[in-house]
Amino acid sequence: MAEVTSGPAPYIYVSTRLRVRRAKLLRAEEYNRMLNMSLPEITRYIEELEYKTEIDELAPSFSGVDLVEVALSWNLAKEYQNVLALTPGSMAGFTAEYLRRWDIANVLTILRGRLQGFKPGKIKEVLIPAGALDRTVLDRIVTEESPERIAEGLRGTHLYQVVERELGPAVESGSFARFENELYKQYFADLIRAARAGIKGGSEFLQYIQLEIDITNMQNLWRLRAGGAIEEVRDYLIPGGRIPVDELNRLATAETVDEIVDSLKKRTNISALQDAIEELRCGCSVRQIENRLTRFKLEQMDRMSRRYPFSISPVLVYLERKRYEVYNLRAIARGKAANLAPERIQEYLVI
Repeated sequence: MAEVTSGPAPYIYVSTRLRVRRAKLLRAEEYNRMLNMSLPEITRYIEELEYKTEIDELAPSFSGVDLVEVALSWNLAKEYQNVLALTPGSMAGFTAEYLRRWDIANVLTILRGRLQGFKPGKIKEVLIPAGALDRTVLDRIVTEESPERIAEGLRGTHLYQVVERELGPAVESGSFARFENELYKQYFADLIRAARAGIKGGSEFLQYIQLEIDITNMQNLWRLRAGGAIEEVRDYLIPGGRIPVDELNRLATAETVDEIVDSLKKRTNISALQDAIEELRCGCSVRQIENRLTRFKLEQMDRMSRRYPFSISPVLVYLERKRYEVYNLRAIARGKAANLAPERIQEYLVI
């Protein structure tokens, strides 16, 4: 991740390009319009946008929700690789580190798919090769017949140490929850290490990482409390955020939401985060809480992007906004395929 460029010009160029790309992302009113469309109408609608190439290429082989799903996956992978190719110097290094989250998503998709009996070709359709594990590696391990062979195919990669330690117990227990969480703990630890390595832009990168850790931990806290699994909270908390893990673990046994909110607000001096925490008194469902926190994260990223316009921040904003565009389109397509009412689908959208 050595710095290979000097001066502000490359960063100005990247920021300008990404502002143009972000302007093309879907807006709230467009999602609301799609909620009242049929699935074929939605497919035609997104074909007229940034997904035309993928829809046209895949239409002879897929239809319905499968066509939308695969087109979205292909488009996201292509767009992430395009952004990575744009970024210079340390910005490219941070972007590549950040995109390694897709290695985790892809490996989990392969493992779950193979254990559930899906054919390799079916699994490959929804993989997003945007991280360090390229399509060649993913194509090789997706053909393996057993979890042990998949793990062996990851030997020498940044995931292998956790995979070797955690995959066996996960398969034996039938639950990948702890396995997934350990992978993400390692992922965030690597991001923090990269941000603190003294490379240009590391401070801004660290600010976002800590924000994401805090949001993820609060979402996990709410989800586990709702599920009555308070004794497991510590296992699912990620170290490195501004809010200490010990405090979050203590709050898992708090009697009231007010106690949690009051304590969390005292743990941060960021007014925007305090405002977001205050909203948790709403008495909403876990899904609504998670969406509120995700929206706050995206809004805070926007603020960081405006504060540091020629840094990694505009890149991260675009990567996340694009990810949630695909997430929303996938939710709408799946909802329509399941004949869900528009208001029910809307509960899943992050807009």
